[in-house]
Amino acid sequence: MSNAVKVQFLNSGKVLKGNLPFSEAVKVGNMLYLSGQIGIVPETQRIAPGGIESESHQVMKNIKAVLEAHGYAMVDLVKCTVFLADMTEWSAFNEIYKGYLTEGRLPARSALGVNGLALGARVEVECIACK
Repeated sequence: MSNAVKVQFLNSGKVLKGNLPFSEAVKVGNMLYLSGQIGIVPETQRIAPGGIESESHQVMKNIKAVLEAHGYAMVDLVKCTVFLADMTEWSAFNEIYKGYLTEGRLPARSALGVNGLALGARVEVECIACK
């Protein structure tokens, strides 16, 4: 009898279209590791216009879509890492971020300032979920 944990490389196509060199999520046992999400609007495959606020809403919607596509929910998030192109936008991001989470079930989180994100995004968030 093997004790090996099953690993699944997952792509639902709900957010990103096309043949990209990564999986949108990897499931290992009951853990789901999401690739970083930026504010891509699924229908246009372009960054949501309007700056940090609209991009932040789209990032969180994309995270929710990927989680749900694989049988998870926002309440299953246990860790998020936030990458911001401009750390002065940290407060604006936080206001939007907390609106997508349940009080008392906030995931552990780190936030970093970076000098560039894919497609000129203002924010990218990668997450880990567990259920």
